[in-house]
Amino acid sequence: MIARLSGRLEEVGTDWAVIDVAGVGYLVHCSARTLAALGELGEACRVHTDLQVSENDMRLLGFADAAERDCFRLLTGVQGVGSKVALAILSALSAGELRDACASGDAAMVARANGVGPKLAGRIVNELRDRAGALPGGGAGGAAGAPMRVSGASADAVSALENLGFKPAVAARAVAEAQGELGEGAGEGELIRVALKRAAG
Repeated sequence: MIARLSGRLEEVGTDWAVIDVAGVGYLVHCSARTLAALGELGEACRVHTDLQVSENDMRLLGFADAAERDCFRLLTGVQGVGSKVALAILSALSAGELRDACASGDAAMVARANGVGPKLAGRIVNELRDRAGALPGGGAGGAAGAPMRVSGASADAVSALENLGFKPAVAARAVAEAQGELGEGAGEGELIRVALKRAAG
């Protein structure tokens, strides 16, 4: 199994990146958090990976650090949570936030993620509550850089910037910088306003 990739960032999309490793381009599906940590096109990057194989598909998932990958594996062990839903959750919540939400039974926090309704959020919290201690608490990232904190409002702001034509990595970085300036309680409108200045600067 492919456990890690180190190479050059060639392309990025809304939820994927292409990493060139010795002339071979690997399509890696990522959360917004990981895309933000990869850096600029043409730069060296590194991701931890998980390879999922099914009857009809083979998909390589990339993560900024091992903590995010461990969370992904726990999430996809829950019935009804596929790789897309797990990445959406990891785009909206850090590893520590996911752990805290499961430990406290806060399904509403998990339901912030795109495509996650109250019923599925409740199932995730219930199934992972007893294993909350196994969820990583976040912390320093790997060689790709520390994953940026993406709250519910931040995820919406990133999506808004992408809709305006900004690249996902640029949008995620601008919103992360805006959130650092405005604080964790900043609303979506404030984040978009400040992030637009950052992204266009």
